[in-house]
Amino acid sequence: MRIFRYLTGDVLSHTAAVALVLFLVVFSGRFISYLAEAAVGDLTADILLPVMLYKLPSFFELILPLSLFIGILLSLGRFYAESEMVVLRACGLSPLRLAALLSPMALLITVLVAAMSLQLAPAGSARAQQLLDDPRSSGGLGALTEGRFKKQRRGEVVTYAQTVDDTGVMHNVFVVERQGAGSDQVTITYAETGEIIFRDDISRRYFELRNGTRYRGTAGTPNFDAVSFSVYGELVPEPKGSLRARVKTDAVPSTELWQSTVAKDRATLYWRLSLPVLVPIVTLIAIALSKTDARRGRYARLGTALAVFLAYFIALTQSRSFIEAGGTWWSLVLSHLLFATLALVLLQWETLSKLHRRGGRQLGQTR
Repeated sequence: MRIFRYLTGDVLSHTAAVALVLFLVVFSGRFISYLAEAAVGDLTADILLPVMLYKLPSFFELILPLSLFIGILLSLGRFYAESEMVVLRACGLSPLRLAALLSPMALLITVLVAAMSLQLAPAGSARAQQLLDDPRSSGGLGALTEGRFKKQRRGEVVTYAQTVDDTGVMHNVFVVERQGAGSDQVTITYAETGEIIFRDDISRRYFELRNGTRYRGTAGTPNFDAVSFSVYGELVPEPKGSLRARVKTDAVPSTELWQSTVAKDRATLYWRLSLPVLVPIVTLIAIALSKTDARRGRYARLGTALAVFLAYFIALTQSRSFIEAGGTWWSLVLSHLLFATLALVLLQWETLSKLHRRGGRQLGQTR
């Protein structure tokens, strides 16, 4: 029991430290990217923090397995480097016994990842998507300040609304669009009212103007074509890689994905189921690859181990893409089986080597 508490306590402290560092790195990177969208007018600043908080489970569903993996490598690497593992091995602590001692913590991480990937992350993504789909969350057309001109798209579009009511409806809207940088071709639109709406059928934002006129021609000349309209609308462009442009299947509940027959939905479901399976396998790989000695140091095999983890993750992402393209779900299962087999072989490598040498000696004696 003392060995169990000692091992799990050390591994847990390393895992928590790694998780904190990874969380700060991921959170900072995402926050900077979201802040950049707010800076150019694609988001309002007041929804940044709520969106980040709702996205936390989707961060941790990937951070926790990697943190446990690195935590085991660092903790057991220290035991090997400081010869503590020699004492533990002398007390009968085999690699399989070591894996059994760490299995409760791995099981706990597995349950947490399963809860996040199957329930918490989709629910959080759905709440974040509701904020993003709200027309008033747009820092662009939907966030016009009444009585002020606003430049967008690097000055190619200038918008103006005389008044904006509490529901987000703009009155006496004026829009000037230049057809490319340096071009004299302009389109001027005036409408009595305008509004940013979200269309569920296309999952996109729409800028809708009502009761107005569009004038198109060359700046500085009197020749303009005029077209009156009762309703005119166009899609609000979403920058590539922005929050709104990302895949929205992540916000679909797992129960709905289970009933869906769409390939992309099924791939998302299998991906969510794969993340908990990832945890025990990478635990075994970390235990096997943590072996080192005082001369090489505790970080000797860290690079190799991270390369194996990266290969595993790439195999899973490629399998997901294969399923999205109409492939079978067995590709994910085969990826897990491949690395589970690798984990068991690495874990028993010393025993297998001894058996191989013993078999070679016996074969030599018979000859």
